[in-house]
This record gives sequence, C-alpha cells and structure tokens, in this order.
Amino acid sequence: MSSAILSAVAWPYANGPRHIGHVSGFGVPSDVFSRYQRMAGKDVLMVSGTDEHGTPISVQADSEGVSVRELADKYNRVIVEDMHGLGLAYDLFTRTTTRNHYRVTQDIFTSLFRNGYVQAKSQQSAISPSTGRTLPDRYIEGTCPICGADGARGDQCDTCGNQLDPADLINPRSKVNGETPLFVDSEQFFLDLPAFSEALGTWLQTRTDWRPNVLKFSANLLGELRPRAITRDLDWGVPIPLDGWRDQPMKRLYVWFDAVIGYLSASVEWAARTGEPDAWQRWWCDPEARSYYFMGKDNIVFHSVIWPAMLLGHNGQGDRGGEPGPFGTLNLPTEVVSSEYLTMSGSKFSTSRQQVIYVGDFLAEFGPDALRYFIAAAGPETQDSDFTWDEFVRRTNFELANEWGNLVNRSISMAHRNVGAVPTPGTLTAADSALLATATAAYATVGEQLGRARFRAALGEAMRVAAAANKYLSDQEPWKLKDDPVRRDTVLHTALQVVQDTNTLLTPFMPHAAQKVHEALGGTGVWAAQPEVRTVSEEGGPDYPVLMGDYAQQQAVWRSTPIEVGRRLSKPEPLFAKLDPSLGETGPSWAPLA
Repeated sequence: MSSAILSAVAWPYANGPRHIGHVSGFGVPSDVFSRYQRMAGKDVLMVSGTDEHGTPISVQADSEGVSVRELADKYNRVIVEDMHGLGLAYDLFTRTTTRNHYRVTQDIFTSLFRNGYVQAKSQQSAISPSTGRTLPDRYIEGTCPICGADGARGDQCDTCGNQLDPADLINPRSKVNGETPLFVDSEQFFLDLPAFSEALGTWLQTRTDWRPNVLKFSANLLGELRPRAITRDLDWGVPIPLDGWRDQPMKRLYVWFDAVIGYLSASVEWAARTGEPDAWQRWWCDPEARSYYFMGKDNIVFHSVIWPAMLLGHNGQGDRGGEPGPFGTLNLPTEVVSSEYLTMSGSKFSTSRQQVIYVGDFLAEFGPDALRYFIAAAGPETQDSDFTWDEFVRRTNFELANEWGNLVNRSISMAHRNVGAVPTPGTLTAADSALLATATAAYATVGEQLGRARFRAALGEAMRVAAAANKYLSDQEPWKLKDDPVRRDTVLHTALQVVQDTNTLLTPFMPHAAQKVHEALGGTGVWAAQPEVRTVSEEGGPDYPVLMGDYAQQQAVWRSTPIEVGRRLSKPEPLFAKLDPSLGETGPSWAPLA
C-alpha cells in the first residue's frame, strides 16, 4: 500500500480573525493526525489556505472602508500568523487569490463543462435593495420550506440537512441588514448534481468506516440532489473561462465552487514551489494514496457530496460518463473527518454577538499547547462540546501541570540531583518491566486510534501511561533509596525511559511542549518540527505569506527508542504553569465569560 497521505484541511474564510471554535474543527484535528502520520513514516501532504472570494469579503471590506484586495491581504496575514502560532504543520498554507488557483479552478470548470455536467439556465438571484449587490446564499435566512425550522440559510437547512435555494425560503431576510431581498432572473451556470446520484451512491456505499453522523447525513442527501448554481453576479472571484462570459464584469465562479478546488490547487502550488511540478500527482492520482478531509459539520455536504461529484465529473466518471480532464483521474476522499461545534455557554461562537475567543488572543495569553490539549481532550469530535474557562483551568492545572508536567519535572530533577545524567540501570524488577511494557504497548493502541482520527481516545491512552508512571514513582519512592544507589538509578532510568516514551506519544498533540521535554532529557536538535512563515510571489502577482516547513528532518518517530545512558541533564523548568483558579470563574479580562 502507498504511504502517501493527503491531509486536506478546510479553508478558513478571510473576512476576519479566526476563533477557537474554528480551529477545533479544521485546525488542531488535522495537525494531530498529520504529525502522527509523519512520525509513523507516512509521506504526508498537508494543504490549505485562506478562502478569499465571495460577497462576505466585499461586505466586510465596505464596513472597514478598504478595498476587497486590501481586506483579503490583511486577514490572510492575520490567519497565517495564528496558524503558525498554533503550530499547524502545513506543507503549504496558501490562498485562493493566486494565479495558480485561478488556473486550476478554471481547468476543473472547463472539464466539467466539456463532459456535460455544467449547464446554463436562468435563476432567481437575491439582490440587496439598498446596495444593488448580490447577496450570497449564506447571507440569507428564513424559514425552511421542508421542515419549517426558522434560521435556515439560503443554501442549506442545518435542521433537516436539505439543500435549498434562497428563493425557496419562507420570509427570507438579509443577515447583513435584515431587509427583504429582491429576486431577479439571471443566467448562471449550474453543476448538475443529479447526474452523479448513481456514482455517488455506489461510492458512498464503500465508505463503511466513516463517522456514522457523516455517512448518514451524506447518504440522506442523495435523494434530494438538485442542480446547484456555481456562478453568481459578482465582481470578486474567479472569471468564468468561456467565450462570452470571461469578460463580463459581474459574472464570476461562486466562492463555494472554487474553495474546494483549493485542495488540488494548493497541492499543485506546493509541487511547483518545491521544484518538482508533477509531485502532486502522488497524492491525487495514485489509487493507493489516501486522502483525509478535515472540517466542521457545517461543511460536510461540500466534502462528502459536492466535491466528490466535481471530481467524478472531471474524471468522466459521473452517470453520463466523459473523458478525464487535464489532471488525469483524481482520487475521491478516503474519509471526511468532520467535527461538531465547539460552543460557549451552550451557544455557537458568534463574532456579531461578541461571543467569541480569538485564536490570537488565546495564544498570547496561554500559548498553543494548552489549547491544542483542550481541543483534543474535550473538543467536539463526535458531538457538540462546551468551552468553559472553568474546564480549561481544571484540565490545565490537574492534567497538564499536575499529571504530565509533574512527572517530567520530578523524574528529571531527581536524576539531575542524584546523578547529573541519565543513570545506568541495574536488574529490572517486575514493577519496572510492567511499566516499560505499558509504555511500549501504548504505541500500538494510541497509534491505532490516531490513524482512525479518534483523537480523544488516543490522548486518553497516552495520558494513562503518564498516570501509570506517576504511580510507579510514588510506589518505588526513589528519594528514599540513597543507601541503595543501584536500585535508585534503576527506578530513575525506568521513569526517564517512560517519560521519553510518553513524550513521543504526546508529540502530535503538544509539539511545542514535546520539544521542551526532548531538550530537558538532554536531547539536541529538532524533535518536533514547526511550520515557517515564508514570503513568496508568483509572476504577475503580489508577494504573500505562506506556511511551509521542513518536517522530514525532525527526530520524532513513532516507536520506542532506548534513552541514552550518560546523557547530561540540567535542572528542568516547569513544563506548564498552573493557572489561578479564579480564572475559571471570570476568564481573562479580554474574553467573554464562558
């Protein structure tokens, strides 16, 4: 089996800074998964970028008094810095306003058109009466005509999961200013989704190991497929690559269509930037390669139905057949790894209601690994979960500081004080061997869970090793063995070996702390590689920041390695600082009470 794994991460929208609810869905899960796969010897390509087209960008630019391009540039940089601070190890984090992305998007559109899966027809478009600007589907709300739920969006009802058009809604209203939109006839291009129902159904039947909520939701959509508009009356977006359309100033491919193509275009850009223009094919055209798509649950339909349909259409594998497009036969997703919502006081994070904790603010106060740990341990992996400051403080203090940090600190401190280096062990007792066996066995159990994107279970297994090591030290009491230095050194060597193993198990979750533990154990060099912000350019376009990294040179591997006897040790610094318990009641001054 090929070792190539594509980690395709949902594209954060560049109309403002991202909050911790966003990164709990696409950011941390994808990075934990990708870091594990790299440590396990897999050839990972992790790609994404900022999603920068669509009317919401234009609306936000107007509100800030800047041009659309200036706004996209501003928030692209903010988001790049946040993703970098969080330690998300992208091979390429780019943006959708590149010439490369335009070219790849237009090639996909053209191949769909040639294979008969794109059709032009008239549609009622929603217009803002006060501005004359087209309103995007998601900026229109109303009552669902199918299930009667209020708050349905113009593209989808989250209550019943059905695909909608804005004109379908009962009592539609603009989310921008509450006004009732005008509906006017306009010719647009549509992706003929019903022409993929048989091919999609056959493919979905093979996805037996998906999360049940994702598979059930996707299968339910197949009976309700309708043609979906992929163009809009906009002046900000990818031009339509057909004669008679490409030069129209108010016709563009719609943002949802070009955003999902970003996974492919980012892979193509990465290959070009690494000097091997065809290297992307290993992850997209090798039938043995595997691809995992990470997003929040509101994006399931785009990744489990619409993007697979687009890939089938490009490949000529829809119900009407056709010929493969310019990228050859592209792989469909192996798995759609969708998270539920991270809520706050029982409600979704909301910028407009000031119910929000921005990633940048959180990182400045608490650093990346405490947030990464919380998301993995208590995040919305399979059901909505609530963020509270009380729970964050409790997990930081009792699990990170008391359990893991204390194990690291006291093991290394005792070895440093008594020996000054990693001690030489004597004959192992049954207790020593049992603890070492527990740590060694955890590589299989934790790795199996991580490979299935079961992050909470994987983290729980790793922390159980830390708990076992703490109990071992308490039982063996090496501080009382001054008169038996051989036994003392055996206990300390055993503890340090398990600290090293536990650190390896926790590296995908907390790479920054893992680097510190590596160094505290006397290690040198890069244990867990971090992404780098690099400024790049392309011909005819402006410079822009991207995230890339050299992850092949890191030392972290997914196996137990013997700790080096005699390696010099220094007195360790606390790994995690305890938080004031009062923070659990109030939260920081800059954040709303959760």
